[in-house]
Amino acid sequence: MAIWKVLTDPVVLPKLTPLLNRIEADGDRWRWHMVRLAVLGVGIKPVFTERMVFTEGKSIDFTHDPPPGVTEWAGAEGHYTLTDAEPEADGTPATHLQIALTLTVDMPLSRLAAPVVERTMRATMDATGDRFAANLLRHLHARQR
Repeated sequence: MAIWKVLTDPVVLPKLTPLLNRIEADGDRWRWHMVRLAVLGVGIKPVFTERMVFTEGKSIDFTHDPPPGVTEWAGAEGHYTLTDAEPEADGTPATHLQIALTLTVDMPLSRLAAPVVERTMRATMDATGDRFAANLLRHLHARQR
């Protein structure tokens, strides 16, 4: 399954994911290096470690799991779920990908700024998700239904 190969490839994934610079994979622990983000004039460059659980061809679960003694100011929790979809008219197999992701970032800002930061981050993550989907489809020479 071509989509599985892409989602489990720490070299290809950053090429398709906006805001993701690189991934260092060490077995089931992946260290994600994001690009520099600026929110309300505060710049951050998140780096976080995720424990990845791969269920071949079906799902990828990830949870924030920094190395012992390391404090990380960002992390993610979530999963990718792949299910068979109705084949294309020509019989080509199809896959439905569902992504659930919660990103947490501890920023040095007043709690009063939280509503603005949350709106900004939500808009950024929505745009990132849309661009990732478009890049993934283009990479796989597929189309969205």
